[in-house]
Amino acid sequence: MGTRLRNVFRFPNPVNEVAARVVAGAVVVMCAATIGWGEPWLFIPLCYGFWARVLTGPTLSPLGQLATRVVAPRLAPPRLVAGPPKRFAQAMGVAFSTVALVLWFGFGLDTAALVVVGLLAGAAFLESVVGYCLGCRIFGVLMRAGMIPDEVCAACADVTLRHPELRQPVGV
Repeated sequence: MGTRLRNVFRFPNPVNEVAARVVAGAVVVMCAATIGWGEPWLFIPLCYGFWARVLTGPTLSPLGQLATRVVAPRLAPPRLVAGPPKRFAQAMGVAFSTVALVLWFGFGLDTAALVVVGLLAGAAFLESVVGYCLGCRIFGVLMRAGMIPDEVCAACADVTLRHPELRQPVGV
């Protein structure tokens, strides 16, 4: 695989938290529109967006591009956070949006699909409005439980990599 193609299929590390929160806000709007209007076709761009972001970060996601290039730079300076937990959160979005899509179109379980999208909207709302990334928290729990190796996210395993002021001087 060529270098250029390899770069397309790479999730950024670090990630701009401001852009991530903008994307989460748009996900809330899409989920609310899907539930409020009962428009199942909205599952398709919702699901595509999560798949695109988990595979390539913002590269193949129109919403990711809008958030990183247009909206976030106008809102606040970048706030960089570790990429692997954000990718894990996007993967949770893949799972929820894909399940909702399959429930609606594959099995005709409209109410179940809308409940799943409602749960997704709740998690996205927490990320967007409160700054609490549920997927990131679950990622941290899995790291502490040893289910995700420390090498996956060195910055997650050692908080002093992000906050050097917390480092203890040698010999103390």
